[in-house]
Amino acid sequence: MPSSVALRQQIETAFQHRYPSVLTPSPKTIREVVPTGIIRVDELLNGGIPVGTITELTGPASSGRTSIALSAIAQRTCEGSVCAWIDAKDSLDPESAAATGVSLNHLLWVRCSDKASPRPDRSRKDAQPWTRLDQALRATDILLQSGGFSTIVLDLADESIEHGRRIPLATWFRYRQAADRTRCSLIVLGKAPFAQSSAAVVLECHPSTVSSISGTVIRNFNYKVQRRRERFSPVTSPITSIDRKPPSSDWTSPAAWDLVKRASSEHRATAEHRA
Repeated sequence: MPSSVALRQQIETAFQHRYPSVLTPSPKTIREVVPTGIIRVDELLNGGIPVGTITELTGPASSGRTSIALSAIAQRTCEGSVCAWIDAKDSLDPESAAATGVSLNHLLWVRCSDKASPRPDRSRKDAQPWTRLDQALRATDILLQSGGFSTIVLDLADESIEHGRRIPLATWFRYRQAADRTRCSLIVLGKAPFAQSSAAVVLECHPSTVSSISGTVIRNFNYKVQRRRERFSPVTSPITSIDRKPPSSDWTSPAAWDLVKRASSEHRATAEHRA
């Protein structure tokens, strides 16, 4: 009785003209990635956030979603790349962003507002105004289609899960196509995954513990991040090895006041050196 290997070779030989490599898995291609600046997160992502795709950072409030996104933006803006932050609820703190290392001169901050102009609908005189979510989605579409941005963050962290899941799949598919064409990394912050199959990577964030000084002053925030989906792999061989990387990892972020303090100290040191 022929072995399974011999039987497979016979089948592949019989079908190689009509169905080449019928039982051979297709090779996985290398995807360009950009580091987030957080070592444990980059290890979990095999190097960083993939370029030209949608990456979702999900989880409850104070779970580290925004910290990861700010760190990733800081890496790109410090290189001179132009990024955008689409703020659906106008909740971004620019001082904290600057303390994280974000170059605000290279960041376009789109602040959605309740005071918006009515929808351009000629058939209705009482057309409803754009909601904050509508503005954020429209701004994302315009920036992705226009190109020129290395990373765009769509901040839906304060949006309800119900409203987020009502975003049409066609919208996410259009974002995915535009991101791939313009080589832009689209990072979506939310309480739950919204992009579904259009997302290449989904990271689920959770708060862990808080480190304090003398039990009163907060020094560090400890987070846990878990990889829920990763479509791409750096392996190029058809015969891939088993990924033994842990599905989750822990990382630590200093408190905002500590970041601001460090940034102020570095600024004073630089000014004194120049003087």
